[in-house]
Amino acid sequence: MAADQVVKKEEDEVVKVSVHGKSHIMPTKKLGRRECQLITFDLPYLAFYYNQKLLFYKGPDFEDMVGRLKDGLGVVLEEFYQLAGKLEKDEDGVFKVVYDDEMEGVEVLEASADQISVSDLTDVECTSMMKDMVPYTQVLNFEGLHKPLLVLQFTKLRDGLALGCAFNHAILDGTSTWHFMTSWAEICNGADSVSVPPFLERTKARKTRVKLDLPLNPAAAPPNGTAGPPPLLRERIFRFSESQINQIKSTLNKTPSDGSKPFSTFQSLSTHVWLAVTRARQLKPEDVTVYTVFADCRKRVDPPMPESYFGNLIQAIFTVTAAGLLYANPPEFAAAMIQKAIVTHDAKVINKRNDDWESNPIIFQFKDAGVNCVAVGSSPRFKVYDVDFGFGKPERVRSGSNNRFDGMVYLYQGKTGVGSIDMEISLEAGAMEKLEKDKEFLMEV
Repeated sequence: MAADQVVKKEEDEVVKVSVHGKSHIMPTKKLGRRECQLITFDLPYLAFYYNQKLLFYKGPDFEDMVGRLKDGLGVVLEEFYQLAGKLEKDEDGVFKVVYDDEMEGVEVLEASADQISVSDLTDVECTSMMKDMVPYTQVLNFEGLHKPLLVLQFTKLRDGLALGCAFNHAILDGTSTWHFMTSWAEICNGADSVSVPPFLERTKARKTRVKLDLPLNPAAAPPNGTAGPPPLLRERIFRFSESQINQIKSTLNKTPSDGSKPFSTFQSLSTHVWLAVTRARQLKPEDVTVYTVFADCRKRVDPPMPESYFGNLIQAIFTVTAAGLLYANPPEFAAAMIQKAIVTHDAKVINKRNDDWESNPIIFQFKDAGVNCVAVGSSPRFKVYDVDFGFGKPERVRSGSNNRFDGMVYLYQGKTGVGSIDMEISLEAGAMEKLEKDKEFLMEV
């Protein structure tokens, strides 16, 4: 089957979902008015789409599961109240997140797709097939000026529940997302309060007030790059077992890097993926390719911020080279570049990046990650399979269809074991077809 036919077939198989209820959840106690300025780490994501997560749970009683989730949500929002708020701009044009007791709070949708079982969905490759299970597809973060900052959808399945989440990426990153999710699960399991409250003073990380008078509608912004129709994309999940990850890592570490520091699991898998995607794209030797990592800066900034810091505290780290250099050198060459870029991204580099951005603020679009890029979001460090609301661990955790482009990768802890990693990747259809046949990448050689 041709690549374009595969894409068409996947798009035709969208799971039919019927939404039949909507409500709003507020913190269970009055908190008054609270507000917090968005900072330089937050603002570049205003023109990204809402960050979507989808978790599948087995369970016999949908109504009981939903009741438990709603009750726990009201309690956890006492600490994570910013998720029940809205975006506003103050008189100087500075964005802030605001909560008060008169707002609507978190939007909760109830839906059904009870002709489908959990097992029917756990191995589905294409997120567009499940797009109706996750709210706020193609909703941009700056729309949080008039829309909820968190929208949840509970979809009834034949033997369980799909939990679709849409988080406004302008107010939190992946670390904060999973801190919220595990805290919510904690409350649902009977805790009176969360064990690790969020650290909400984001101006401790950066105080600069940045006025934004830029076109917040991407259609009104200058065209970015070459005009033309977007490429036809396909999505796949590749699952790497613990033994495969160890093999990738040990092979790469047979030759020490320049700094004699061993390559980490992340750096090793990154090298494996970057080289394979470059081969699949059949880039010319002179073509530039970029490997982009959205790195957690909580321990990199000065002073360091706690792990519980709530907000965005990430920055993109770019590794750039010519495809010919990747072809001509052993894998250690790519790994050493990635390692150096990550290790040298210290407080000084972070501050310089922020200073430059504040002097010329640019609202990025989600696909501005570099030419011929491989861009990694999420992290296998997130304990996504520990999010147990009292009816068992999730059967599968996925990203939604937002913020996907040619070369976007999401890494998750694998369900099969402690060291396994699931990799979701979106690629141009022809390149994906080649990647699926790459025995070196699939570790069949």
